[in-house]
Amino acid sequence: MRQSRKMIAWLVALLVMFSAQLSFALEARGPDSLVRVRLSEVVRSVFYAPQYVAIALGFFEQEGLEIELSTAWGADKGAAALLSGSVDIGFFGPEAAVYVYRQGAQDPLIGFAQLTSRDGSFLMARHPVEDFQWEMLRGATVVGARRGGVPQMVLEWVLRQHGIEPFVDVEIITHLAFETAPGAFASGLGDYIAQFDPTLTSLERQGVGKIVASLGRAAGEIAYTVYHARRSYLEANPEIILAFTRAIQRGQKWVDLHTPEEIAEVVKGFFPEMDHETLVTALGRYQSQDSWRHTPIISRSGYQRLLDVMMAAGELDEAVPFDEIMTNQFALIVAEE
Repeated sequence: MRQSRKMIAWLVALLVMFSAQLSFALEARGPDSLVRVRLSEVVRSVFYAPQYVAIALGFFEQEGLEIELSTAWGADKGAAALLSGSVDIGFFGPEAAVYVYRQGAQDPLIGFAQLTSRDGSFLMARHPVEDFQWEMLRGATVVGARRGGVPQMVLEWVLRQHGIEPFVDVEIITHLAFETAPGAFASGLGDYIAQFDPTLTSLERQGVGKIVASLGRAAGEIAYTVYHARRSYLEANPEIILAFTRAIQRGQKWVDLHTPEEIAEVVKGFFPEMDHETLVTALGRYQSQDSWRHTPIISRSGYQRLLDVMMAAGELDEAVPFDEIMTNQFALIVAEE
């Protein structure tokens, strides 16, 4: 109890300090000046709707930030951009931060806010399937994702949970780029594909296949996609990180309170080539399975599940403690406000 009181007191003091710093910074810049934050997202996906809501509805601007958004198309590429200093904040799976830490980085990547709470992938079968069972993948060919990435490792984890050994009992194609895999499947490659929505909803509407399972539901809670900064940036710019986290939480709360149709109207500008029905359907899938965190607090149990998945995949031989590469100091402040 004494430690809890000390922690609360410390968080309150930190909040006062950060709020004062941010207010001073905003006054110094003037009312029309914003701090530019270069943000790299791992992929462009409906899965990240709370982020797009926060941008579209001006939540970042109201916190004094101007977001310069780019898409890395891969956690490895996003982590590389963050390490090089070409972006300020990287949005990708924590596995990338684990790999960087294990390589002995002098300025490691620190996760500070979590957006999604489970895998965003679904499984599509090329041919009609009645009463889908995971056992049906035995002897089949699945178009998967990059080895070492969370989508691929979660697929392998789920298969093992159902007694199917990846690459032994089932063939998994892992050499395709994430954004090109759906086209390859549509052209006839594989019996199944594991991929984010709305890609699979689009393929389903084209008659390519049928969505038969959710990897998110099958795998359960996991620290899936997290915002990261270099430790040096985080330490030098706590007021920016706090403002950023606050905007993300506002986006999370907004999607909690609105329907897929209402969310689609806000985020449609980020998906200009997508028809309204596909967008609404995909948003409904994610909302119905509780894909989005309700606060930016990083789940310790979800992080442990990630480590378990990585170890099962043979990508990690020793756990990295949560506090070495993750921090909830900003998310806790925001959640208490």
